[in-house]
Amino acid sequence: MADNPAVVRTAYEAFARGDVPAAFAVMVPDVSWTEAEGFPYAGTYVGADAILANVFMKLGSEWEGYAAIPQQFVADGDTVVVLGQYSGKYNATGKSFAAPFAHVWNLRDGKIIRFRQITDTAVVQRALR
Repeated sequence: MADNPAVVRTAYEAFARGDVPAAFAVMVPDVSWTEAEGFPYAGTYVGADAILANVFMKLGSEWEGYAAIPQQFVADGDTVVVLGQYSGKYNATGKSFAAPFAHVWNLRDGKIIRFRQITDTAVVQRALR
């Protein structure tokens, strides 16, 4: 049986160091990625190309120092919930924010099949205005 928290931790560590191929290597090709309603990149994207174009390229170009720092991993079978903290400065306004998050990761056979974001989008929206 796969160590699901370790798989998810691998994705965070790879994204944090900018190693996108390593992050997506622990996901199925048709991984489903849902950004919360009210978040700037809200929606569900399927596959690495869509996720890169609609989420990570925008995070990299529109924010300074954007980070998602995991603090706690809670596992229940093929579901891993990660509690953590977002932070960054929105380039267009110069405003910074910090907000807690909960990420729900679903896995199958040791690979990530789905990601769902839960966060305080009101805090994020204040940085955008």
